[in-house]
Amino acid sequence: GYIDQVAGTLNASESARFRSAGTVRQNGLPVGPSRGGFQAGANLSNVNLINANAIEKDNANPVTYEGFRATIAHEINDNWDANVTIAQQTIDADGVFFVDPTLDDLEIQRYSEDTINDEYDNMSVTLEGSIGDLEVVYAGAYTDRATDQIVDYTDYLFVGQYLPYYICDGSVTYPGAAGPAGTCQAPNLYVDSLTNTEVTTHEFRVNAPISDTMTVTAGAFFSDLELTELNFFTYPGSTKNIGWSGVTGWAPNYPHTNPPAGTTGGNSGAGWYSVPGPFTAPIIFWNDIKRTDEQKGFFGEVNVDLSDTMELTVGARWYDIAVDLEGSANSSFYNFNAATESTCCGANLSTQYAPGNPNGYPDKAETDGVIGKATLSWNPSEDVMYYVTWSEGFRPGLLNRPVGATNPDGTYSVKAEVDTDEVTNYEFGWKTVLKDGQLRFNGSAFMVDVSGLQSTVFDPSIVNLFFSDNAADAEIRGVEGDFVYYTNRNGLVVSGAFSSLDTEITKSLVPTADVVVGADLAFAPGFQANLAVRKEWGMSSGNTGHLQIQAARSEKSFSDIMEPNKAVQSSHHFINFRYGMSNDDWSAELYVDNVTDQRAEVSNTFVFDRQRISVIKPRTLGLRYKRSF
Repeated sequence: GYIDQVAGTLNASESARFRSAGTVRQNGLPVGPSRGGFQAGANLSNVNLINANAIEKDNANPVTYEGFRATIAHEINDNWDANVTIAQQTIDADGVFFVDPTLDDLEIQRYSEDTINDEYDNMSVTLEGSIGDLEVVYAGAYTDRATDQIVDYTDYLFVGQYLPYYICDGSVTYPGAAGPAGTCQAPNLYVDSLTNTEVTTHEFRVNAPISDTMTVTAGAFFSDLELTELNFFTYPGSTKNIGWSGVTGWAPNYPHTNPPAGTTGGNSGAGWYSVPGPFTAPIIFWNDIKRTDEQKGFFGEVNVDLSDTMELTVGARWYDIAVDLEGSANSSFYNFNAATESTCCGANLSTQYAPGNPNGYPDKAETDGVIGKATLSWNPSEDVMYYVTWSEGFRPGLLNRPVGATNPDGTYSVKAEVDTDEVTNYEFGWKTVLKDGQLRFNGSAFMVDVSGLQSTVFDPSIVNLFFSDNAADAEIRGVEGDFVYYTNRNGLVVSGAFSSLDTEITKSLVPTADVVVGADLAFAPGFQANLAVRKEWGMSSGNTGHLQIQAARSEKSFSDIMEPNKAVQSSHHFINFRYGMSNDDWSAELYVDNVTDQRAEVSNTFVFDRQRISVIKPRTLGLRYKRSF
């Protein structure tokens, strides 16, 4: 590990519930008038605020990888080959891989232990052969992945207006005219998360010549995914807060899809669940959800040699995709100081998206259609090729959990179904081999129109769950390229790559001011580049030595297109070094990653009103040894 967990304290007074509109947040954006705290400016002098204490630990994010991969290749006969690959991996990790920029170098404060066990098994089969002039390929795969994770959720305090309700006495959060008094327990929160994902895919493809100048490729694709998610949002202090009648604690909580006998109204209704309940404090919220994705598609492509130097490729794909949600997301709201489950809140996805539901919501997020592509290429010589491409793409739609939740002024409501977002790409590119084979230079200039960009939104003034929407239309323009240059100096090779982007939101599709026309897209730096210089030489022992230096740079970018959740991701650069030797049987290498010990930012988030930055590893020295058998 390389991130230290350091001492610190916080208490419920730092909740967004007590924050006034106009307060300037860490990203420089003030709290909007409609997002001020329910008890903004409340006098908490008569409240006993119990601190949560951060866990202190050096090098708190170790990771252990274990696994294997095996491939069996079999030549069935002269026309058919088969490959079977089996892979398994287990990851055990503690801590987190992000830091708090307001603390010292590589430091974070965490108030509950973070752990994860992540296991997957994968098997894939490829069958290739020919029937006459017809080339046939089948590829199938099955993946089963399971995670068991504990996540510190304490940062939710900074945005969660209702959080104090679950850990403070009722006389604090709903005090009446007397003013807040009583006790708020420590806000050390965590999520116990269990997920399981199963994916099965099948693809069948054929290639055949139609004539001397024309070939065709056609095929079909099928995919089934099932994701189950069981999350227990745990508030340890909830076992001690006292209600208005002097009763401590909360009524037991059940799945909306498996309510207690005699429960009517609210969100109760029969449906899918993985555990029957009840759940008692300190579990306050929980999600028990199953998502299924079913995809099928048929595709075809025709290649036509228009001349000895020009080729036209035209293709299309028909797709049919259905995404479904079942289960429920429940909370203990209205269970405080109560004897029975209220079933008032959260979402019953099984009834919400049932066929023929009374709200008119879809049963599934379904989409079908056709996308196309066309490429015209020209080879003026054996060493140069130019091409122009038009292509279409999309991401499937999906269903939201908190349907119908609205913002405080009523101008926005979470919709049931998020539509597909679509892209249209126009590209001019080149592939060249120059200077008698010494220089290979490939590149492209492109323009992409994005329609209905799907975006994840976290806005506790609307609902305490993440949801999605088609938030914006956008444009992307850019140039990218890569090169390899074999110099006149024996064994000296220079290589590199670059990209230059100009991105812009052209239209906001939400009625709030959270998406700004003219702003950049997220994680889209204006310029990125890397350059490597490698020298190889023969050694007296018969081995080949090598020395390589690589440098990379990226300009700044932004972490989100939603203004309240946006933070700047700083520009960065770093250098890597390699020195080693090899022969036909083995290789050994000394490496130094991040030679100058930079804090290059690779990810950034501000969704909980606190900036959390993931950086590359600090300077790392190591040895690698490989042997061929």
